[in-house]
Amino acid sequence: MSESSSGVNTSSDSLPKSHTSQGSELRDTHTPLSVEQSPDSGFVTTPLPSHRFRFISWHRLEESDVRGDQLACPRVREAGPTEEELFLRGEQYAPYAGERRTRRREDEGQRWEERLQENWENCVELNLSYQDLGDPYQLENFNRILRRLIRVERLQLVDNSLRDLSSVRLPRCKYLNLHRNHLTSIRQLPKMPEIQHLCLSENSIATLGELALLGATPLQSLTLRRNPCEFLEDYRPRVFSCLPKLCVLDGIPKLPEDSVPSPISAASRLCTIL
Repeated sequence: MSESSSGVNTSSDSLPKSHTSQGSELRDTHTPLSVEQSPDSGFVTTPLPSHRFRFISWHRLEESDVRGDQLACPRVREAGPTEEELFLRGEQYAPYAGERRTRRREDEGQRWEERLQENWENCVELNLSYQDLGDPYQLENFNRILRRLIRVERLQLVDNSLRDLSSVRLPRCKYLNLHRNHLTSIRQLPKMPEIQHLCLSENSIATLGELALLGATPLQSLTLRRNPCEFLEDYRPRVFSCLPKLCVLDGIPKLPEDSVPSPISAASRLCTIL
C-alpha cells in the first residue's frame, strides 16, 4: 500500500480487477507506449494515438487525402534517401537492368502520386519556416518545393539557413519573409517581379549597391535590421536613393531627411579642443 504526495492511492492491490486485467492486456501487446508519471497528480499518462506518426510526412500516410495547399505550416524536411533509393540510383549496388527498370517505374509512379497530393502549385499562402535543413539532400528537396510555388503570394522562410535562392522564381509573391538566414547578397534572392514587402533582417548583407536590382519591382517596405549594411554611413538615405518607390524601411516610414544624403563638410570632420 502506497500513497502519492497528492493523496491518490496508487497501490495495485486497491485497483479493481478489471483495471488490472486491462493493464496486463496492454503490456501483452507489441505497441510501444512511453508511460510517464505526472509529478503533481500521480496519474499515469500515455501519448496520443497519433504519436507513432510524428516522424512521417503527411503525404506518406495511408488513406490521407490532405493536400499541401490545405496546410498552413507543413513540415517538408526529408530524412534523406533510403537504402532502397540509393540502391535504385546505383550509388551502392548495380542490380539487373530489368529489375532496375521495374523498380524505377514503381518509384516514379509513387513520386507522381505524392507530387499530386503535395499540390504546391496551388498554394497562395505558405509558411515553411524552421525546417532545420542540415543535409544537402534536404536543401535540394526544399529548393524543389520552392520552384513549384508559382502561385504563392505570401511566403514565410524564417530561420532555414538559406544561402542562395537565385535559382527560384516566385512570379506572384508579394510578401516574403527571409528573417534569420545566411544571405550575403541581394543577388541571392529569388526572382520576385511582384514583391511589395520584403524582410531580410538578421542576414549577412554588407553592401547596399545591389539594392538597385529591386528597383523595377513595386517594393513598398523593406527590413534590413541586424545586417552589417545597417551600420554604413548614410544608411537610410542610400537605401531610399537605390529604391525611390520605397515607403517604409525597417518599420519606419520615409522621412524628409531620408530623401537626400546629408553633405559632410570638411569642417565637421575637425575636432575642436577647448
